[in-house]
Amino acid sequence: MKTLYLLRHAKSSWKHDLPDHKRPLKKRGRNDAKLVSEYVKTKLPAPLHIFSSNATRAKSTAKYFRKAFQLKKDHFSLHQELYDFSGQDVMKFIQTIDNEKDVVMLVGHNHAFTSIVNMLGNKYIDNVPTCGFVAISFKENHWDKITNGETKLTVFPKQLKK
Repeated sequence: MKTLYLLRHAKSSWKHDLPDHKRPLKKRGRNDAKLVSEYVKTKLPAPLHIFSSNATRAKSTAKYFRKAFQLKKDHFSLHQELYDFSGQDVMKFIQTIDNEKDVVMLVGHNHAFTSIVNMLGNKYIDNVPTCGFVAISFKENHWDKITNGETKLTVFPKQLKK
């Protein structure tokens, strides 16, 4: 079985005059990333690897999860292919994941992630919000063969705030 954790980056700041790729997290994004990562680590096993978009906001969000899951640096990597908004490059990336890794996390962007969770999972999600987390399990042993899985967990920051 394979399990895919998909995490949309946390809320980013638009106040700096920076290219999209370099936008940092805003305070709310940092708070949400800490909140969601701390919650998810109590509900699911740690991924064997976190693959993140190399955009600043995605990389920063991913680091909160790496810390929460206590993953070593060699179980964390950045990938330009995950800086994708359509989902085509993300799907190609998933198909190349090492089959030795049964549980992995991808950190990236919308609209790609909303499209992918709806294509691969069995629960329709209108929009994966910033710092939204979705876990999908597959009855398959090869990443290049996954198609329809079961949405096991969705965690959105709003759900955790009182």
